Amino acid sequence: MNQNKDFNKVLSRVDVLVLAFGAMIGWGWVVLSGDWILKAGSLGSMIAFFLGGILVIFVGLTYAELTTIFPKTGGAYYFVKEALGRRLAFVVSWALLFGYISVVAFEAVALPTVIEYIFPNYQLGYMWTLADWDVYFSWAAIGMVGSIIITIINWIGVKQAAVLQLVLTLTLVAVGLLLTFGSFTGGEVKNMEPLFVGGSAGLMTVLIMTPFLFVGFDVIPQVAEEMNIPMKAIGKILILSVSFAVIWYILIILGVSLGLNTNQLANAKLATADAMAAVFGSQTFAKILILGGIAGILTSWNAFIIGASRIMYAMAKEGILPKWFGEIHPKYKTPSNAILVIGILSTLSPLLGRPALVWFTNAGGLAIVLAYFFVACAFLYLRKDQPTLHRPFRAGKSPFVGWTALILSIGFITLYMPGMPSALVWPYEWVITLVWWIIGFYFLFKIPTQTKVINEGEIQNDQTTNLN
Repeated sequence: MNQNKDFNKVLSRVDVLVLAFGAMIGWGWVVLSGDWILKAGSLGSMIAFFLGGILVIFVGLTYAELTTIFPKTGGAYYFVKEALGRRLAFVVSWALLFGYISVVAFEAVALPTVIEYIFPNYQLGYMWTLADWDVYFSWAAIGMVGSIIITIINWIGVKQAAVLQLVLTLTLVAVGLLLTFGSFTGGEVKNMEPLFVGGSAGLMTVLIMTPFLFVGFDVIPQVAEEMNIPMKAIGKILILSVSFAVIWYILIILGVSLGLNTNQLANAKLATADAMAAVFGSQTFAKILILGGIAGILTSWNAFIIGASRIMYAMAKEGILPKWFGEIHPKYKTPSNAILVIGILSTLSPLLGRPALVWFTNAGGLAIVLAYFFVACAFLYLRKDQPTLHRPFRAGKSPFVGWTALILSIGFITLYMPGMPSALVWPYEWVITLVWWIIGFYFLFKIPTQTKVINEGEIQNDQTTNLN
């Protein structure tokens, strides 16, 4: 676990905080806010995000502690490898990789969706229909071009990507605060009725989306070797980013609920933009919010290409993916081959059309919660098996945080299963999930059985190296 010389250590505290926060707030709040409120009610959807935030905060605490023990690019892979062995480490990494790539694909579909709001009649070149939605070449081309640009930015260096992330996140936050301020002054409390829709089923339908929308804090462990900060600061930054994201989503739901009534929500093309126009009494403000939405697309897109490529790099270095994925560009010091593959998948995703937004959200959400489950298991195992390990950040004195994260993860996993009101949809969401795991099983069964060996002395020495 010696310090890796492949990467440049260029990321500051602000870079890391903005990277995680920007990844979590993304674009979903613009595209999906109306759906949340219609499915669960104004207060119901806020409660769903609060509950989802509780899960993520507890899981985030386990990540924070483990990252300071194993400050390695690849994050969760090393947590689980040291505690539970290589094969389960592959499972957690493959699940996270699926979740990250789902977000990247989501953003590639979201970009033409927002452009369609500004230029509603630009569809040219009909190709096919999926889930009753017509896919046009001109529509898909917007997302494909955006994907190529973001891929190139990440190819040339993480610091350049971090600077872009800072600028875009500040733009996004300014627009979101403008909506919140406008809703408090120009919105109406009666628009929030009904407070609840669909009872527990409605709440669960929104709840299963929250792991996907909150994923982003776990990009931090993926860039652990590119941070120029003390390891003990990682935990605080991680939890701060999650807390900010929980507050953000609740404020956005409140703002949209105050701005639009149920009928207006049902007829809205992009509810958040329409709410902005309503509370300020001008369509110009809707366009301003769209600019913030585009910034959100790019922040999330950017962060998850970084995270996914670093997972692939770590898996290749460990010999559980082909070595080609682990090659570092000699000039830019980035995992260029991994970035290229992710960029290709992102570029192809707009060909699935707008319905893929929900498919990627739900299918990716299940994979993310599965990864959280294994990270919680690793946290509990190491607390019991290696209690004297040096932990620059410690998530409480007892294992309460780990057990809470574990139980919440199991609860969330059941929400996606057949028979639940919020189960994944057949065929689209289940086919995406099954295809990914069939590919994963091919690599999994090629991994040789290896007895887990954990040497506390070696870990302590490596921690000292990383802290210096």
